[in-house]
Amino acid sequence: MLVANRGEIARRVFRACRRLGLRTVAVYSEADKDALHVRDADRAVLLGPAPARESYLDVERLLDAARRSGADAVHPGYGFLSESWRFAEACARAGLTFIGPPAEAVRAMGDKTEARRLMAAAGVPTVPGSPGPIADAAEAVAVAAKVGFPLVLKAAGGGGGIGMARVDRAADLATAFATATRRAQSAFANPAVYVERYLERPRHVEVQVFADAHGSVVHLHERECSIQRRHQKLIEESPAPNLAAAIKDGLTEAAVAGARAIGYVNAGTMEFLVDAAGGFYFLEMNTRIQVEHPVTEEVTGLDLVVEQLRVAAGERLSWRQQAIVQRGREQTDSVLSDLEQLLGRGRNEIENRTGGARQAAGRARKQVGDATARARKAALDAADPVLAQADRARRVAGVGPTFPILGYDDLTAAQVQGRLDGLSPAELRKVRDYEKRGWGFGLADYRD
Repeated sequence: MLVANRGEIARRVFRACRRLGLRTVAVYSEADKDALHVRDADRAVLLGPAPARESYLDVERLLDAARRSGADAVHPGYGFLSESWRFAEACARAGLTFIGPPAEAVRAMGDKTEARRLMAAAGVPTVPGSPGPIADAAEAVAVAAKVGFPLVLKAAGGGGGIGMARVDRAADLATAFATATRRAQSAFANPAVYVERYLERPRHVEVQVFADAHGSVVHLHERECSIQRRHQKLIEESPAPNLAAAIKDGLTEAAVAGARAIGYVNAGTMEFLVDAAGGFYFLEMNTRIQVEHPVTEEVTGLDLVVEQLRVAAGERLSWRQQAIVQRGREQTDSVLSDLEQLLGRGRNEIENRTGGARQAAGRARKQVGDATARARKAALDAADPVLAQADRARRVAGVGPTFPILGYDDLTAAQVQGRLDGLSPAELRKVRDYEKRGWGFGLADYRD
């Protein structure tokens, strides 16, 4: 089993593999050579330089790592290529078992307007809005006439709250459309956007689903993630607090129906918005294991990752719906997750733009450092006779080397060291400055 990821999710998959007696392969970039997931695996394969596009996002390098390591299955983890239908398809073409849903299901749910269409066809409620991407602001005005304000413009090519733009009046639609399409293009390489009615202060509830290749589909109850900052989850909890039984039943039934309608296999999450009146609407589907999956594992006592591996191997689900029961309560907290993601994207961008320059600068620094060391040694070797002559002259005069910065004119080396031990940080800085300027006998180069 090769895990096409790093960090905690790679280690989580390795633990599941060990339970099933599967050997593991880690992949890593040059920046992650000492990471824990590299040490946890039975074998590790270097992908390439630190930038993700040259390592964890490079499909060909990942497939080559699988071939070289003898892996016959690939787990994508979460993030990176976990929701790339092209990666899932490439794994299938290479004869590798992809631990996740079929490529077609990933593709369909990755296109948000196609996902809305498919869910509506399956009888799953969707937020009122445009049936597909809109061509321009004028089309958004026409949609607004049907569903009313406020509206929200969303990227068709991706989710996670990226690029969303709320619009409260028709006069702002043109500017919002331009902003939303620009952000969508930047984030997802797809400028298409669609329109939905904006729901005021909805609850955000998601349902964990699981399906096998034999037609069985179950839900593992709900998780609530309504507490967010800038559309990024801060708290994920299960069960959802004070969620009416009728609403929960509707959500779980809709989630199972939606997964069944698209021929879904393996673990996935159906996300919904629940309004103040108890109405609920399909938001999107995450076609992968989620960061928050341990919340579900804790309240159900089930191992989702082990089941992923079994289902991918062609086994039937080992659970029956009536036996999947919530017990207790669990939550996970993310501190300023939106800021962390922003910083992460910034770090990745910096890595992408400066990786080569940084390596070149490192080589240049080493060359300069080597040259400086050689020059320093040569200078000291040349100075030794002069220093020795000066030292002999001082000894003939009956005094030791002078260190006026310390406030003494006739200290021996031992006395100098004793005085240094008693100096304050400010005094030590003065000594170092004195030495750097090359006045008299430098302390670092003083010879007894």
